[in-house]
Amino acid sequence: MHTLWDERYALRTDNIGSSAIRELLKFTSQPDVISFAGGMPAPEVFPIEAFKKACEVVLSEMGEQALQYGTTEGYQPLRELIARNASKYGIQISADNVLITTGSQQALDLLGRIFINRGDRILVESPTYLGAIQAWNAYGVKYVTIPSDENGMVTEMLESRLRTGIKFIYVLPNFQNPTGVTLSRERRKQLVEMADAYGVPIVEDDPYGQLRFEGEHQTPVVVIDDEMRAKEVPIYSGNVIYTSTFSKILAPGLRLAWVVAPTEVIKKMVQAKQGCDLHTATFNQYIAYELASSPSMKEHIHLIRKVYTERRDTMLQALKDYMPEGVLWTKPKGGLFLWVTLPDCIDTSKIFNEAVDQKVAFVPGGPFHPLGGGENTMRLNFSNSKPEMIQEGIKRLAKVIKNNLC
Repeated sequence: MHTLWDERYALRTDNIGSSAIRELLKFTSQPDVISFAGGMPAPEVFPIEAFKKACEVVLSEMGEQALQYGTTEGYQPLRELIARNASKYGIQISADNVLITTGSQQALDLLGRIFINRGDRILVESPTYLGAIQAWNAYGVKYVTIPSDENGMVTEMLESRLRTGIKFIYVLPNFQNPTGVTLSRERRKQLVEMADAYGVPIVEDDPYGQLRFEGEHQTPVVVIDDEMRAKEVPIYSGNVIYTSTFSKILAPGLRLAWVVAPTEVIKKMVQAKQGCDLHTATFNQYIAYELASSPSMKEHIHLIRKVYTERRDTMLQALKDYMPEGVLWTKPKGGLFLWVTLPDCIDTSKIFNEAVDQKVAFVPGGPFHPLGGGENTMRLNFSNSKPEMIQEGIKRLAKVIKNNLC
């Protein structure tokens, strides 16, 4: 319905739409629906008792500071902790290379604010993270896509894309959202080399890197980039901007994430953030520091991995047991998601309502493709449902798919 307000909005709002996932969650919040739609961690693994103790420590020992305004860059001890942890991977950074943001979503938006002019071309995988698409659409971005397979972005196709004039490359190398696949070491190296040759920065989004269930740890893209540069520069000043989050290892309700980048990029992001929210919640940062610096943090992450491994294995087995011939799926070695590909004749957006009628939900794959496609795909989340619910939910979903086979 057209209203008087439609004439008053900024032109950029023409490019803003609701998140497909957020809209779907409205229909799947019913308690009797088994939902594989959200990207939510398991609430059973939230360290609630540790949060209680951390709150008590912070309020009793640092209450006046924790409840006060803070610096835009973030709580200094937390930034230093992140820098020390990064050094374990071989990249030398200081707190000056770290910015605390209000969730990874703000980090993506800030990158859009400081880098994207209307009409700029951004290279992304197809499919890619829906939140990044939503963050950057408002800035009038144009997407250039590159396909992925079981080893991540098909970097053999990179050069032809980079010749079209790319502002930056966006990649989720570990247990990608939505597919769950991981970019191989060989392709990471090829990505870094090709981006450097064409002078194109890389945005490495890594929310799931600590949630590996099996296999060897893959070196972050930012570290590979650092390794290939001259060592006369002691502090990182490379071609990669790295983002990660506390949402998956502590709790998404904290809305805490961070960016690692060359200092000049951090300074520009700080300026953009000052006009956005002044700074990320001080109290939340103090709490996160108390938890993340605790010796029990490793044990907590181990618990998350154990719980998610069981749930992933349950979903993979249920898919094998119930899905009809012709249905394919990825086999992630970590993270929160896997990706299902159905026969070409099935449009997952059209069977969504039927699935909800059967009390099971998923996310149709189409919205993850910024230039269209993927109508026969879907994303399934395995972290948020208990094993018995996963098995029953996949059984219901398989029934819907069988009813729609061509």
